Amino acid sequence: MKSNEPSNAARTAKQRILLVDDHPLMRSGLTLLLNSTPDLEVYAEAGSAAEAVGLLTKINPDIVVLDLGLPDRNGLEVLKDFQAMNPNLPVLVVSMHDEMLYAERTLRAGARGYVMKEAGGEKLLEAVRAVAEGRVFVSAKVSSELLGNLGRRTAANPNRDLMLDRLSDREFEIFRMLGEGHSTRTIAERLRLSPKTVDAHRANIKSKLSLKDGAALVRQAVRWNELQSGRPATAA
Repeated sequence: MKSNEPSNAARTAKQRILLVDDHPLMRSGLTLLLNSTPDLEVYAEAGSAAEAVGLLTKINPDIVVLDLGLPDRNGLEVLKDFQAMNPNLPVLVVSMHDEMLYAERTLRAGARGYVMKEAGGEKLLEAVRAVAEGRVFVSAKVSSELLGNLGRRTAANPNRDLMLDRLSDREFEIFRMLGEGHSTRTIAERLRLSPKTVDAHRANIKSKLSLKDGAALVRQAVRWNELQSGRPATAA
């Protein structure tokens, strides 16, 4: 069984972490956990994408722990900005979003690992250390999906059922927001896009998913969103 204790190399100096999460209480809990270890320390904190990007130009962290659900920008876009600014910077995504839907996308965007918040403190520490040491970290379930089950389309994986892997990250985000009941105007405001740009993305989504009109797109998005919220939990 693999130990969660730091390696000898990791004990020589603390890994300095930039923690990015918009919830103060969550940041406080993660900071307490990370700072309680002999090899890790939270060097700086950010509650928004703008704050995180600004900090990255001033400090030189060893690793970024990034939440996807930021208030001012989509976390995937922030991740791409980080990679453009420092391609060698290890980024671990820690999110409440289903790993089967987001892990592969975050890895493609440049992340070194993905762990769900519900996984717990020990798993988070294991993930941070793995990424800090240059390894990729995902759960066994995601690893199996990436390695051998990419072609399977089952009811347990609605992302594959609805062919959402055809969508770009921006299209996927708009599709998700449509399923939550947001209008084009609201989506445009939240993503800082023009309504015309959102409409263009909607047209691309309809084409990629072979949907005949806007109403069919919204129905499909709502159905997908219901599948996500109603999916039974699986044992770890």
